[in-house]
Amino acid sequence: MSKSNFTRRGVMKSGALAGAGLALPTIFTGASANAFTNEPGSGSVTLGFNVPQSGPYADEGADELRAYELAVEHLNGGGDGGMLNTFSSKALDGTGILGRKVEYVTGDTQTKSDAARASAKSMIEKDGAIMITGGSSSGVAVAVQALCQEAGVIFMAGLTHSNDTTGKDKKANGFRHFFNSYMSGAALAPVLKNAYGTDRRAYHLTADYNWGYTTEEAVRSSTEAMGWETVAAVKTPLTQQDFSSYIAPVLQSGADTLVLNHYGGNMVNSLTNAVQFGLRDAQVDGKDFQIIVPLYSRLMAKGAGENVKGIFGSTNWHWSLQDEGSKAFVKSFGTKYGFPPSQAAHTTYVQALLYADAVQRAGSFAPCAVVEALEGFEFDGMGNGPTLYRAEDHQCFKDVLVVKGKENPESEFDLLEIVEVTPAAQVTYDPGHPQFAGGSLGSCNNGA
Repeated sequence: MSKSNFTRRGVMKSGALAGAGLALPTIFTGASANAFTNEPGSGSVTLGFNVPQSGPYADEGADELRAYELAVEHLNGGGDGGMLNTFSSKALDGTGILGRKVEYVTGDTQTKSDAARASAKSMIEKDGAIMITGGSSSGVAVAVQALCQEAGVIFMAGLTHSNDTTGKDKKANGFRHFFNSYMSGAALAPVLKNAYGTDRRAYHLTADYNWGYTTEEAVRSSTEAMGWETVAAVKTPLTQQDFSSYIAPVLQSGADTLVLNHYGGNMVNSLTNAVQFGLRDAQVDGKDFQIIVPLYSRLMAKGAGENVKGIFGSTNWHWSLQDEGSKAFVKSFGTKYGFPPSQAAHTTYVQALLYADAVQRAGSFAPCAVVEALEGFEFDGMGNGPTLYRAEDHQCFKDVLVVKGKENPESEFDLLEIVEVTPAAQVTYDPGHPQFAGGSLGSCNNGA
């Protein structure tokens, strides 16, 4: 799909994207004091699915879009209902949202903040989207969340792992179900300590944008607290494809551990280069060299193949979980698409349902009513156990998974094994924690 085209239920809509600056939305309900941006009519409501359809995170974007389409199907009463059957809230009944049929438009973020803002802006102004959701980059999430705050629409973040999204860049109109960098560090540290001890020398390669920075900070903080030394931390461009020049100096540094703060295609390429340079088979001062991937996904594991075997990381969700919600989602997704969903798919499916449920419980599409319904909302039946959408920062708190690459996978999808389900209490932090310092939610914005 061209970046200048959008889809509404399969019908192409074309035209140049609006500029990055935000103009007043063009669809309002009139002069009522209670009006809000893009208030829907009585027949249908339009959601905006803004995902990376090109760029280094395109695989995640494709699975996100599959999940969104499945969520729309279930909201409109199609299929087997999926997690609507296991969700602890029973407000949704398959008749759309507040009696409106759910429609959608899509955009390509290209994993670029400017492109993501432009596509979100067009969906709001031209297509009447009342909620924007999606993305697989924290740089994109922060940019689009800020735009949605200005426009007066709700933003339900997709994959965004940087602390900043619900830290210094948090907004009242934005919500994140995905876990964050701090949670990965808190979950990984005890497992790494048990596996490799407290005397390690770590070398970090870090994607040069906000997600990479906060993930490096979180993992460094948690591992240094248990005795590890950080010998180097090197930034790598998000557009980098060959990491050979970055891998070559690692063994000369005296490090015995490489931490790849990379995601998507970046992680696949950097891990592949690291294995090609012999790091998996190296020894340093009598210790076997180790590689760590703080943020994993099944799609990344598939791309990296055998290179992931035995390598630890964390993930938000995995299709092998046996709770009723996860099993229901895996069944629905697998029936529709022929393979199990990724954590990207799970996150975006859940975000779509959580938004719809909040509207239904609030009895209104008005953003401030939705904010009130989501703040402090506790729920279950959506995977990851009991979950809280914390009011102070709009971050979800739930169990976090530590995984490692499976030594003997039974299929192309059976690449990661869960080694620890870290309880939510272990990854919960105070809203004023230094890694989340600065910023303010501000006030919700209804727009019109």
